[in-house]
Amino acid sequence: MDKLVAQDYMDHSPPIFPGLPTGREGVKQAFRLFWDATPGTPDIEFQVAGGDKVVTRFIASGVHTGDLPGIPATGKAISVTATVAHRIANGMLVEKWSDKDALGLLQKFGVITLPGGAPE
Repeated sequence: MDKLVAQDYMDHSPPIFPGLPTGREGVKQAFRLFWDATPGTPDIEFQVAGGDKVVTRFIASGVHTGDLPGIPATGKAISVTATVAHRIANGMLVEKWSDKDALGLLQKFGVITLPGGAPE
């Protein structure tokens, strides 16, 4: 990942896991946490590029077999959709803006129950 993500990487989106460092190290830790706890696959629905930006829409699917910060393993199959825009400079990712279905993911983990319903 060090060859793809710039040292001064800037993530303009709220972190999915609180307490992680910013920059490249935070990205590395977030990926490691998520994929170690929910082994599976990312499926790219579409990707477009223009100028120095690339936008990717994907679905990450897996099974929640490991603990995440504040969320013990559930053994449940999960999927989360995300749309991510990156700015690229000198062949490296330098900035990110993302929109992910964090609420849906927390519902699948059973962390959040909406009024009038049980977690999925």
